[in-house]
Amino acid sequence: MRAGRNHVRIGGAAGFWGDSALGPRQLLDGGDLDYLVFDYLAELTMSLLAAARRKHPELGYATDFIDVMRDVLADALARGVRIVANAGGINPQGCAAALRALAAEQGLAPRIAVVEGDDVSALLPGLRAEGLPLPATVLSANAYLGALPVKAALDSGADVVITGRCVDSAVTLGALMHEFGWAAGDYDLLAAGSLAGHLIECGCQGSGGLFTDWEDVPDWANSGYPVVECRADGSFVLGKPESSGGLVSPAAAAEQLLYEIGDPAHYLLPDVVCDFTGVTLEPAGPQRVLVQGARGRAPTPTYKVSATYADGFRSAAQLTIVGHDAGRKARRSAEAILTRTRAMFARAGLADYSATHIDILGAQEGFGQAVMWLAVAHPQRAALESFTREIAPAGTSWAPGTTGFGGRPSVSPAIKQFSFLLDKNRIQPVVHLPDGEQARPAIPPGTAATAEPVSHLGVAPRGEGVTRALPREGWRMVPLIELAWARSGDKGDTSNIGVIARHPGDLPLLREQLTPEAVAAHLADKVSGPVTRYELPGIHAFNFVCEQALGGGGMASLRHDPLGKGMAQWLLAMPVAVPPDFTSRRT
Repeated sequence: MRAGRNHVRIGGAAGFWGDSALGPRQLLDGGDLDYLVFDYLAELTMSLLAAARRKHPELGYATDFIDVMRDVLADALARGVRIVANAGGINPQGCAAALRALAAEQGLAPRIAVVEGDDVSALLPGLRAEGLPLPATVLSANAYLGALPVKAALDSGADVVITGRCVDSAVTLGALMHEFGWAAGDYDLLAAGSLAGHLIECGCQGSGGLFTDWEDVPDWANSGYPVVECRADGSFVLGKPESSGGLVSPAAAAEQLLYEIGDPAHYLLPDVVCDFTGVTLEPAGPQRVLVQGARGRAPTPTYKVSATYADGFRSAAQLTIVGHDAGRKARRSAEAILTRTRAMFARAGLADYSATHIDILGAQEGFGQAVMWLAVAHPQRAALESFTREIAPAGTSWAPGTTGFGGRPSVSPAIKQFSFLLDKNRIQPVVHLPDGEQARPAIPPGTAATAEPVSHLGVAPRGEGVTRALPREGWRMVPLIELAWARSGDKGDTSNIGVIARHPGDLPLLREQLTPEAVAAHLADKVSGPVTRYELPGIHAFNFVCEQALGGGGMASLRHDPLGKGMAQWLLAMPVAVPPDFTSRRT
């Protein structure tokens, strides 16, 4: 542990490339920080950065980071706040060069370290020869590195650490390992530090953003970005800057804890396998939550690699239709566009669409209004250019009340994800230190087998019937939202839905009715694969992992909600039976 340190304060300043510029300045002015960390990278982001670098070799990094640093770098250096960001994308050295140029303009000389080694493109020919079924055209391939390279960079005295692809929480865990001297084998501490990073890695999602009870969250315009105050024993307090908006509460923190973690007893990260089933969340004062109870085990011997590849083209069109039977008119319009363009393709000798998807959006309130969402994919750009020209004619050809045409939709390459595991021994992260030297941190290889606690309560394969007991005498049906909070996210084609009991006493009632079979039945029009339920007793919650739920997921999906952000809202509408004396928990 560094001398005089009994706690470290870290602010989560960005949750994605495109997050608000408010976060860094707000945290720097009101967070009393030791570190400012940024998470910019998603799988789609990596493919966009790869495309940018092909056009302009000096790019390939999150340019927003340089824009933000123009405002806050001088103040951060003056206040001794160190910065860790995975803004490097596929060109960390280019990002560092841009930051050095900016610093020189401002008369500053920050000590900048750069982490590389995540790009595994050079290994792909050998992996293909070994039998890995890689796509023909790979745009990017990056391993999710862990926290040890970040720690090595900070150990060297860096003021700013820029990485390429690393796991989102590693920017926080690396700082804690540096500050407290945590070793690679301190698995419980590494799990706790990873959880701290997980709670702030999505920006305002860690401080009231997307909270189920959204009306309870004040001052959206000044939403507070999250801060963790961490101690050497692994416990920490989640908070936010004073006088900022947003909400830090056990319930809001629980939603973020469950976000996209899969099996909560076996959450795989490069440095540690985390077990969050015993985590507790307790109020620690106004807008503060004490987090304890994370446990860890040895990591696996592999890194996850996320590759992106081009697979034809895609386009999506929208029309607004009002009046009687707006939804049916919208669907018939979409079907007519598909029929017309398919006939055009046949006359031109073009193949059929490789995929199509229709969503009808909007509430049928009063007179009625609906939005047609029609997304399509095709191997050839020319076919989709024909498609885009056939949307506007709907305004005069078919349904009365057709309006809201926002212009001809664009055609873009269909970028998809391909993930695989790669032995850690085949990758060597390299840290370029501020003094020009290089460090090559030793990465423990992990273990081939980890004892996995049994945390799931059941799996519902698709196609199985669901038997739901009738309510007992006097019982009535209410929507799940009356008893629970929920948050959803994605992992590829899998939707992750966390459900937290509003009152611990309702957990048995939810356990009885929110079976995997019942959830699969309620989401049958959205989920094609099995549904697995996991329990987190520490926070009175369940995590539902729904496979084949997102139309291929992320970049591959044609759905209007490809990342599954709305799945929790659908589940919260599920009817559940409550006793006669039940009163809504939404108070």
